Amino acid sequence: MNRPVSSETRAWRSLQIFNAYRLIQMLLLVVMVRFSIDTITRHPFDMRLLVVFVGCLHLALIAVGCLLSWRWKRHFHAQLSAQMAIDAICVTALMFGADGIKSSFGGILLVSVAGASLMVSKKYLAMFYAALATLAILVMELLSYFTFTLSEMVSFAQGGFLGLAFFGAAYAAYFSGNRLSLNEELAWRRGIALDDQVRISRRIMERMRDGVLVVDAGGYVVDHNPVALAILGRDPEQGKDFLATIDPDLARSYQEWQDGDGVGEVEIHRPDGVDIAVSFARTYCSSGVALAFLRDLHKLREQALQLKLASLGRLTASIAHEIRNPLSSIRHARDFLAEDTRDPGQQRLLRIIDDNVLRLDRIVQDVLVLGRQQSTEQREIVLADFLADFIQEVGARENLPAGMIACEAPEDARLRFNPGQFHQVLWNLVGNALRYASRNPGAIRLVVENTEDSVKLHISDDGPGIPNDLHARIFEPFFTTSSKGSGLGLHIVRELCEANGVMLFLAPGESSNHFILKGKEAPWTTSATPEK
Repeated sequence: MNRPVSSETRAWRSLQIFNAYRLIQMLLLVVMVRFSIDTITRHPFDMRLLVVFVGCLHLALIAVGCLLSWRWKRHFHAQLSAQMAIDAICVTALMFGADGIKSSFGGILLVSVAGASLMVSKKYLAMFYAALATLAILVMELLSYFTFTLSEMVSFAQGGFLGLAFFGAAYAAYFSGNRLSLNEELAWRRGIALDDQVRISRRIMERMRDGVLVVDAGGYVVDHNPVALAILGRDPEQGKDFLATIDPDLARSYQEWQDGDGVGEVEIHRPDGVDIAVSFARTYCSSGVALAFLRDLHKLREQALQLKLASLGRLTASIAHEIRNPLSSIRHARDFLAEDTRDPGQQRLLRIIDDNVLRLDRIVQDVLVLGRQQSTEQREIVLADFLADFIQEVGARENLPAGMIACEAPEDARLRFNPGQFHQVLWNLVGNALRYASRNPGAIRLVVENTEDSVKLHISDDGPGIPNDLHARIFEPFFTTSSKGSGLGLHIVRELCEANGVMLFLAPGESSNHFILKGKEAPWTTSATPEK
């Protein structure tokens, strides 16, 4: 937005326009005098030469004043007063050489007085211009009276009335100009305040951590900030993009909010795994625009988890040490008890001790992994070979029937990941699938989708799946639906994926058992030997 011009700039522009008008007017007058001198004056030949000379001199002086107003913007009132004095002298000289007060040159001087009075900020200057013009007219009348014998050419009464017209025009122009100047000054200040407010609002929108969409009553995007662009994954074309073309769920939520049926905040789960929280607010503008605030729920959860785990990370080492020592003592005590008892009831109690000791030890291991900074030395992994070796390893360790884990992977599909961490991610996800899947062939499926800009690994099973109302919580630490789980497995898996620049999300569905790993552009180019 362009900044409004100041009052000083407007004053110089007015003077430049005024001088340009006078220059054009005098140029036309000189041309008219040159070709129709007989119609202008009845004086002898020498007076006609005076009219031509004064007209040319006046034209030259106006041109100098016009140049000064453009190139030397100093002493505004001095330049204006000098131009007014030039008009008073030259125009009355033209009147003296023509038919005196009866000529039409008096109107030229009247316009000059009114134009100059319109631009001044002091009343005495306007009255001075009127007095100067009146004095010039009276002097011209006196010279005409003593010079010419034609008494009808001299009319002091007409000169007096013309002088009154000068004063009336000067006062009216000054009053109008002063009111106009005050209004312009007020408009300028308000324009500056509005421009500043727009710049501040734009800066606030750019720095907001939430995405902001400005939407009109028809559902078209009027404006947006960069965060909204990042959340939506596209750049809405201002004033043209309809919300339905950006996200149908977003458009539906906006319509429900407009109709009064919507809630304060709506969660939208997109097919690409991005979860968005949307809330709307009215601006009460005459145009009816509203604000849509977008928040990336994944980032919000991550921020909350970082705060939640900040203290946990500092206490991880000491907690692990304090818990492992009692666990070791309990394990040894259990071994001594097992040597001295044959009672089935006591054997059952010992098994309970074993199960809980193993669970506590697993929790300690997960907490240590969570608090430890993991290395992310990535390599290019050939997914077809890596998954084949992994399936063979899992089948041997878990004694799985042949064909229970099916794999589809193109030979050219590659993913850049730390091999050890990728193995840990697969083991956790496939281990969860083994817990709920049947033993039928193809009960667990690993499918690699290799596109032009990304590579996706789909891990699904034929189990009952995760209920829809738990989708938002499955990656939270210590959240588990199993009495034997620590609740840290999926959280650690997502942390490892993000550390390697890979997205992990649960495919939307009423009861989903379908995890998706989405890597960056594939295939990757590297000089290192691919990991198989």
